[in-house]
Amino acid sequence: MNGLIKLELTRALRSRKFLFFSVIYPSVLFLIIAGNADSTTKVDGTGLTVPTYMMVSMASFGALTAVLMGNSERIAKEREAGWVRQLRLTALPGRGYVLAKTASAAVVSLPSVVIVFVVAAAAKDVRLDAWQWFALTGVVWAGSLVFAALGVAIGYLAGGDAVRPITMLTYFGLSMLGGLWMPTTTFPSWLQDIAEWLPTHAYAALGQAIEESRAPHMQDLAILVVSFVLFAGGAAWLYRKDALKA
Repeated sequence: MNGLIKLELTRALRSRKFLFFSVIYPSVLFLIIAGNADSTTKVDGTGLTVPTYMMVSMASFGALTAVLMGNSERIAKEREAGWVRQLRLTALPGRGYVLAKTASAAVVSLPSVVIVFVVAAAAKDVRLDAWQWFALTGVVWAGSLVFAALGVAIGYLAGGDAVRPITMLTYFGLSMLGGLWMPTTTFPSWLQDIAEWLPTHAYAALGQAIEESRAPHMQDLAILVVSFVLFAGGAAWLYRKDALKA
């Protein structure tokens, strides 16, 4: 399995398009959104300035891009090309393929998180304690595993032609409705009620809790845990279903 993880990492790092959208794109969006914001105006309902708030949102968005967009389409194409069928003929266990995809995506998501933090600190003078930087990096990185599992599930749910629109709808829907592109406090009240139950909203909220030096809400933790169990369980079920068809 280690060899497969190394192969997946090599393939991802060689893709310039993938690296741009997963590593550079979130930092560019951060500069566009927070570029004109001052360092004193607070986001409604929080004690965070706009740059500090959007830093976590864009880091979460970058990790989401890396693990969701990278996994789903690649898996669907590999299924159609027969690569997954060939792997089943080897000694690699079924869970090994899923774990390799999830692990490689999580590793690739780390640079996107770190670069957003570096840009925020350098360009918008975001300042946090050392423990907060380390905790933020760990939480955002670990939380991306939830969406890596979702990417695997989508990759087994749809074929090569259908997987892209499904992935894009999921990707943009979770990003916008979850408040990664703008604070949910700007949403109508009914939309805020929906956003509070989305895993992307809970994902960013964990990082924002660290920035505010407070404990995270149990609802956010529960949403992420339940989402991971559902996505990972769905991915495992779809993998076994796909294996029966082979």
